[in-house]
Amino acid sequence: MPPSAPASRSPWRSLRHRGMRWWSAANFVSNAGTWMQLTVQNLLVLHITGSAAATGLSISVQAAPALFVSLLGGAAVDRWPRKLTVAVSQALLGLVAFTTALLVALDRIDMPVLLALAAVTGIIATVDGPACALLGNDLVPREDVPSAIGVGALVHSAGRLAGTALAGVTVGFLGTAAAYTANGLSFLFVAAVVPFLRPVHGAVAEPAPEASAAPAAPEMSVREGLRYFLRRPRLMALAGITGISSVFGRNYGLTLAVLVTGPLAGGAGSFGTVSTVLAIGGILGAVLGARLRNPSVRTVGLLAAVGALLQVVAGLSPSLAVLMVLVLPMAVVESVSDTAGTAVLQTDPPAHVRGRVLGVWSSIGTVWGLGGPPLLGLLMEWAGARGALVAGGLLIAGSIGAGLLVRRRGGVLPVTLTARDGDVTGREALGTAA
Repeated sequence: MPPSAPASRSPWRSLRHRGMRWWSAANFVSNAGTWMQLTVQNLLVLHITGSAAATGLSISVQAAPALFVSLLGGAAVDRWPRKLTVAVSQALLGLVAFTTALLVALDRIDMPVLLALAAVTGIIATVDGPACALLGNDLVPREDVPSAIGVGALVHSAGRLAGTALAGVTVGFLGTAAAYTANGLSFLFVAAVVPFLRPVHGAVAEPAPEASAAPAAPEMSVREGLRYFLRRPRLMALAGITGISSVFGRNYGLTLAVLVTGPLAGGAGSFGTVSTVLAIGGILGAVLGARLRNPSVRTVGLLAAVGALLQVVAGLSPSLAVLMVLVLPMAVVESVSDTAGTAVLQTDPPAHVRGRVLGVWSSIGTVWGLGGPPLLGLLMEWAGARGALVAGGLLIAGSIGAGLLVRRRGGVLPVTLTARDGDVTGREALGTAA
């Protein structure tokens, strides 16, 4: 490889590595299958119950384990060999999909069974999610992790488009059970690829087998990860930035829908156009974010503040045309910020506690996801769509500015953890620090 290759800022640099190419292909297949199933599942729930509320319930039941079980799932990822964990979790998800397909084909599916299967899927996902994320990091050098995350975001978007489009075709020609079967096969494809993946030199290494097998009480294991997260200032700052941005600045499907159809007197078609521009901006942002090499919490904060100020201006838009101009950079900045934040989250903690940190993050993110829309809805009831966008943007920017001032005057709490094989220590651990 040429000497200049490690310094590349190409958003596609992670694909230089054979393992990452295979992993990206497997993830595309898996994402397409998952979105095919999700689309069909909503239709199936509507067919069984005729209730939109029941559809929302099935989604909530599948998401709920992330709130209650993610800490244990993260501990399992730290405890078990990563490739084995991914292969087993993918195979189990495939088994659930095949079981659902069989029940649908035999006309033995009903709402309680469907909810139970959704809950099982959610529980398995608390292990599968962080394990897959960290396995992807093992396939590229540390400086290429942002590229891997950006490529992953693009693969996710492409898989979503393909899966949603294929859902209608599959159901129309082959039936509902075929969509679940296809998703099961996609999980088995990922499980089959995993044994052939090899970490590269300079990757963010996973714990050594001896460390994974070290005897420790599950409660202590979970507590160690939670303690690390709570006493790591940059991770707490990242959680604060992401949390306030998620509640007051990223629910554009809600705020912009009300703004477009209300004060700006647009219709459903106009909001559809706005949503398309948001999607395009997200893709562009993923490409730009993949160019980052050493993102920090400061980078995430500054990008979030810029996005918040753009949101303020968007809230004051006098017309749809002006809003369209602002929506694209809003989505780009949000996507780049997400890529930077994910890179910090997945590389900052020591290897032996990284899964538990992602478990804590998943639980926190679920709280934001469940609590954000109602809070934002109340704000819009009180201040209207324009007021919510302006007040939310000012609150985000002001909070981040205040946090930067406090950080300059404050100290850093020490975090004492027993070093394990594969951990990053000393100055090297500050490579993605704020």
